[in-house]
Amino acid sequence: MAEASESGKRQGPFVVVGLGNPGLEYLWTPHNAGFMAVDRIAEQEGVAVQNRRCKAVTATCRVAGREVVLAKPETYMNLSGASVAALIHEFEVDPLRDLLVIYDELDLALGTFKIRERGSTAGHNGARSVTAALGGQEWLRLRIGVKRDLTPEAKEAGGVRRHGRDYLLSPMRKADLAVLDEVLDRVATATRRIIQDGPGPAMNKFNRREQNGPAEE
Repeated sequence: MAEASESGKRQGPFVVVGLGNPGLEYLWTPHNAGFMAVDRIAEQEGVAVQNRRCKAVTATCRVAGREVVLAKPETYMNLSGASVAALIHEFEVDPLRDLLVIYDELDLALGTFKIRERGSTAGHNGARSVTAALGGQEWLRLRIGVKRDLTPEAKEAGGVRRHGRDYLLSPMRKADLAVLDEVLDRVATATRRIIQDGPGPAMNKFNRREQNGPAEE
C-alpha cells in the first residue's frame, strides 16, 4: 500500500528482488546468490520470505522508516522479468527509483559485489529478462561476484567462463560458501544504505570499498 512521503505525495514501497531458481537442487548454487541475499536481509529484519504473490515468494518489512517488499521470483531465472513486472504493477512503484535487483555475476570475483544504476546484462539471462520486462537498462542492480580463484591450469583450459552454466548450477564448495556468507552481510548493509540514502551514497561507499578489498565497517 502506498504511503505519504515528506513531500506529501503518495509513495509506494521499495521493492528488493533477488534472482535465482526455486527448488532444493539449486539452493546453494552460485546462480542463487540473489535469493541468498534476500534471505539474509529477511533474516536480519526478522521476517520470512514465504507469501506467494506476483509469481514470487515475498515478505514485507520496514527499513529506515520505509516499507520494503522482499521478493524471490518463482519463474526460474530466465523469466525473472515477468515477476519483476508483476511486482511493480501490484505495488505501484517507480522502477527507476524504488526497485533494486540483486543477482550473481560471473565476471566479478567471489568476495566482492558492485552496485550500478544502469548497464548491459553481460549475458546474464535473469538480468536480460528484467531489462526486457522494464523496456530498458535503467534499473538499479547489485551484482554479487561468484568467480572463483582458479589455478593456472584451469585458466589455460578456459576457466569458469568456459563451463559457466555447469558451474553456476552446481552446489558451491564449503570454502566458497563461507566467503559468500560474509559478502551477504555486506550486501544487506548496502541494501539498507540504498533504501535510506539512495544509490549514490551507497555506490560511493561500497563500490570504492570493493575495489580496494573488504574492510572493517
